[in-house]
Amino acid sequence: MAVSSTSKSLFQNLKRFIKKPWEITGPCSDPEYKEALPKVQEYRVFCPATPNQKPCVPTSNPETVYDIKYFTRDQRRNRPPIRRTILKKADVEKMMKEKTFDVSDFPRVYLTATVEEDYNARGGGYQK
Repeated sequence: MAVSSTSKSLFQNLKRFIKKPWEITGPCSDPEYKEALPKVQEYRVFCPATPNQKPCVPTSNPETVYDIKYFTRDQRRNRPPIRRTILKKADVEKMMKEKTFDVSDFPRVYLTATVEEDYNARGGGYQK
């Protein structure tokens, strides 16, 4: 018995002086450092499958009924339908006959000056 207690006390004394390599330098060496890993007793106080109180689900009033359906709350599908029109060839031809184009309907031409070329360039402007 005395031998085991002496070896325990010797081990405790050595434990104070011999440190793990990551406890010598770095953030772990600070005396105020707290380990990120929780202890076993702190990890999970109660099991999630067995809560300590029973949930209260409102069911008496119709406006407070517990409703978890997604499609009733989905606003993306709550839009009016897109109106689509199908154009037949005869309709398009009729529209094109009714439409008249004016010069102002088109963008202005940005190149109005002629390009001057140097015909005296050696090889017509290209190296041979």
